[in-house]
Amino acid sequence: MTLPIDSLRILLLDEQAERFPVMEAALTAAGYQVVGKVTTADNIQAAVERTRPDVIIADLDSPGRDTLESMQAMNRKQPRPIVMFTNDGDRATIQLAVESGVTAYVVDGMSPDRIKPILEVAMMRFHEYQKLRDELELTRLQLNERKHIEKAKGLLMKRKGLDEGKAYALLRRMAMDRHMKLAELARSIVAAAELLE
Repeated sequence: MTLPIDSLRILLLDEQAERFPVMEAALTAAGYQVVGKVTTADNIQAAVERTRPDVIIADLDSPGRDTLESMQAMNRKQPRPIVMFTNDGDRATIQLAVESGVTAYVVDGMSPDRIKPILEVAMMRFHEYQKLRDELELTRLQLNERKHIEKAKGLLMKRKGLDEGKAYALLRRMAMDRHMKLAELARSIVAAAELLE
């Protein structure tokens, strides 16, 4: 689900609180809603929980390791697009920022006329990444389920002397009779067999 770019709720992170009014004015003029402001990344997790922003904008001269680690921790629990404006073009810092979940890393500070296209690209990239992550997780889950089904089928073949087709049919029938998903039944058969070994 993508949000209209004009209705974004934004959390600001800036180590220099005196810059907030300028940033907030530029964002408000562009039609965005600033829902929170923090001066250290230590507070970012609580601020995200409290304000539920759509995107985080960080304006930092140079993001430190602690800041990036805080963002990474926040991103594990509550992923959000993070747009970082900075003066630090160091390749290692950029790599750390990307690994921490920063969606857009913009060197040369924030300028009001560039904010809208940068936010649009950041939101699109974030949603595309989340979609890929969800697809990967679904594939992992399906492979894990398939592994349990194959193992349970093998156990039935061995214990009941069935061929592969009949073992699979028996598994399906047992799952329907118990109102269980096939993978759920397979996991319980495998677990029971492991207990009896």
